[in-house]
Amino acid sequence: MLRLPYRPPYDWAAIRAFLAKRAIPGVEMVDPGGATYARTVSAAGRHGFLTVEPGDGCLHAALRGIEAGDAPTVAGRLRSLFDCDADPTAIAACLARDPVLAPLVAARPGLRLPGAWDPFETGCRAILGQQVSVAAAIGLAGTLVAAFGTPLAEPAGGLTHIFPAPAALVEADVARVLNMPRARGAAIRALAAAALADPDLFAPAETLEAAVLRFTVIRGIGPWTAQYIAMRVLKLPDALPVGDVGLLRALETGTGRPSPAALLARAEAWRPYRAYAAQHLWAADEAVVKGR
Repeated sequence: MLRLPYRPPYDWAAIRAFLAKRAIPGVEMVDPGGATYARTVSAAGRHGFLTVEPGDGCLHAALRGIEAGDAPTVAGRLRSLFDCDADPTAIAACLARDPVLAPLVAARPGLRLPGAWDPFETGCRAILGQQVSVAAAIGLAGTLVAAFGTPLAEPAGGLTHIFPAPAALVEADVARVLNMPRARGAAIRALAAAALADPDLFAPAETLEAAVLRFTVIRGIGPWTAQYIAMRVLKLPDALPVGDVGLLRALETGTGRPSPAALLARAEAWRPYRAYAAQHLWAADEAVVKGR
């Protein structure tokens, strides 16, 4: 068992809903009738799974198949995934100055920025999500896992596979198996090759600009994908995928949506928490779309 403290308030319902909507079949599960998130994990060459649920001022994680000596590493990765180290008071004070964001922050004062358990997995997710819906991207990810993932020796209900490692995808005909554009399959292979060539590919970056440059030199990864990786994997709180349709739609007024350039100008006031502003806008946009 691991105890993961956080700074309150903490919006467990929101992060649980975010992860539930994006859960990869075979790798992740969110209990529809409860509050538990579960996923398969690989640590120090051992495969297992974990479950996470809310507690009193902390999150509780239960590990299966993972050695006790790997618990600190697992705890660090979970703290990143569930954004336990965020300072919601400082974030709210900054974003509440924007008249559109102020009511969103007031309604969800503990909203977190979901991170990544596995950097390569999240990079693949970002590529699969290019120009398709979340549901379509998750369907593609499930097919990828079934075709190239590592089966668990002892499956646990719907948890059956470890997400494919870079070595499993660097030569794979991803586009054919997933029946998607060849350029997108080539981008996943390119990301796998980059991860194998550079063990520090997903290491912390000194600046957001350096992080974006690091990923946009990989064929098939553009600014949106690079910013998304910087946001979720590198946990850079000022990352902002400027051209994202959901962000532009959330800021739509009676005169229409802002241009990406207008969004970028407005977002200057959100620094250094533009990623959290994006999370609030995405949450608001999803609520509106769901209510239609």
